[in-house]
Amino acid sequence: MLHSKVCSSRTWASLNCLWQWRTAYSHMQICLLQQPVKSWQRILSTSCAKCAKNQRLRQKRAISEKKLTRYFVDHRRVSVVGGHGGQGINSFHSEPRKEYGGPDGGNGGDGGHVILKVDQQIKSLASVLPLYRGFDGERGGSKNCYGANGSYKYIKVPIGTVVKENGKIVANLAQHGEEYVAAYGGTGGKGNRFFLSNENRAPKTATIGEPGQKRILYLELKTMAHAGLVGFPNAGKSSLLRAISNAKPAVAPYPFTTLNPHVGIVQYQDYEQVSVADVPGVIRGAHLNKGLGLAFLRHIEHCRFLLFVVDLSVSEPWTQLQDLKYELEQYAEGLSKRPHAVIGNKIDLPQSKANLLLLKERVEQRVIPLSALTGNNLEELLLHLRDLYDCYVKTEQSQRQNPVKW
Repeated sequence: MLHSKVCSSRTWASLNCLWQWRTAYSHMQICLLQQPVKSWQRILSTSCAKCAKNQRLRQKRAISEKKLTRYFVDHRRVSVVGGHGGQGINSFHSEPRKEYGGPDGGNGGDGGHVILKVDQQIKSLASVLPLYRGFDGERGGSKNCYGANGSYKYIKVPIGTVVKENGKIVANLAQHGEEYVAAYGGTGGKGNRFFLSNENRAPKTATIGEPGQKRILYLELKTMAHAGLVGFPNAGKSSLLRAISNAKPAVAPYPFTTLNPHVGIVQYQDYEQVSVADVPGVIRGAHLNKGLGLAFLRHIEHCRFLLFVVDLSVSEPWTQLQDLKYELEQYAEGLSKRPHAVIGNKIDLPQSKANLLLLKERVEQRVIPLSALTGNNLEELLLHLRDLYDCYVKTEQSQRQNPVKW
């Protein structure tokens, strides 16, 4: 009776409908949260643990070799343009009771330089862009205010970068923090204050800034890696690099899977690091620019010692070693005589054991049989690789040169 006196029957009916609508809305909201979110807007926080579990991360698609940008780059063509100088201004002093205030136009600021700076943390030229432009200088102002100079544009390059222009070496950057001005900025323009003289007390002349210097430079690394894996296509170089380092080059059962060189780091217990490069496959006639051509023979030239990878599963594997040395010698005399080791890969295959004995009879150098797929006998390769690295360090130190540390 008390409720009927306070609220009428119509009011109670309205409140009952609101309560039922609220219950239905809460149930619908829970159902919607439990469904996976399909829109691009993702829920940042929810109060329901089941709803949070339904938010699945999308799996990354496999990146092909052509789209992979983490490969090693040891040469770049760079166009550099210095900043444009700021414009001078034509202005006269204006102040009450000073009818002839005189010229007060300031000069423009100088354009910024483009500078190559060596950074020991940078190991590749992959981050270098094809075009760099310096910052422009600001224009001058009235009341003899000069424009600000343009800021410098720095390009970080690794140690051992050689700068070439028109085929001539113009800079050799070999020390950390060393700088080379690749393009100078333009000089700022002059304001009319600059042209004030006894003969011309009210000059109205102002000049524009000069354009920056334009150059086309070729950057090249003297050292790509300590060791270079040299072999024919499908010899197992990429699989071997995966087995001894954390590098992830593309691996597939067809020739020329690797289109760009990759560098992996082999770490030892005494914290020494040896860099190993997976050079794309060399074929017969590579010195005549066949196959992948001369570009990848240049990569081999930038390695301190070589690892010849021979496929033991093919007949007469010693012919591969002879052809590889011939191609290297035709490209650059003495390249095949660098310190090297012969690696017989795919020892896990049945026919490889018989070919290994024939290879040792035909080759004077030491042959290291292993399997990059199963990891068999990788320890012998790692120990021999360290011996080659130690010999390289001692040779550089005996010649009073700093060995390249990775």
